[in-house]
Amino acid sequence: MIYTVGGIKGGSGKTTIATNLTVYLLQQGRDVILIDADDQESATDFTSFRHQSLDGDLGYTAVKVTGRELNAQVQRLSTKCDDIVIDTGGRDTVSQRSALTISHVYLVPFAPRSLDIWTLRKVENLIAEVAPFNPSLRSLTFINKADARGTYKEEAAELLRGSEYLQFLETAVGNRISFANAAAAGLGVLEMKPADDKAVAEVNELCNNVQSAVEATK
Repeated sequence: MIYTVGGIKGGSGKTTIATNLTVYLLQQGRDVILIDADDQESATDFTSFRHQSLDGDLGYTAVKVTGRELNAQVQRLSTKCDDIVIDTGGRDTVSQRSALTISHVYLVPFAPRSLDIWTLRKVENLIAEVAPFNPSLRSLTFINKADARGTYKEEAAELLRGSEYLQFLETAVGNRISFANAAAAGLGVLEMKPADDKAVAEVNELCNNVQSAVEATK
């Protein structure tokens, strides 16, 4: 499977989702390539921290590639692994569009406080423009960095449920310090000791729901 984690607005935690999805797949016994297609290189930073923490034993293959060549590179790399996770960052870039033409799954996290109607519409327009080149692409969305209090999460969920281009996953990932602590060590929350049971449960539920949504269309 080729997963692209993206969107058109920064601050929604895309790299956190991409790296935790990568770790989840590793724990499923999958051979994974993590591609950093974001000019900010956050996934590359994560890999560097992981290299130090685990004495070079990453568990996955890390690749940095951007631009129009991303499509061809992913096609070549897809023959060498079970899964590819692409972190494309939070803008409508050539890299993101190139990734979407070859991906099976487009995963779009939204932070509830930053979700405006124009944000969703831009993502929908991007999916519509890419659809002729990759009609089988599954576009999934969910709430990330959810606050424990307030009505923001449910307001955002209602907006996302109404999308005709994105399938809304009824799961939310909280705005937890354990995600930042894990990332600073180059780890997923599934690997942290002591474990944050709530964060672990959220990541497992999200990844299971993503896989279930994909399986349902096969």
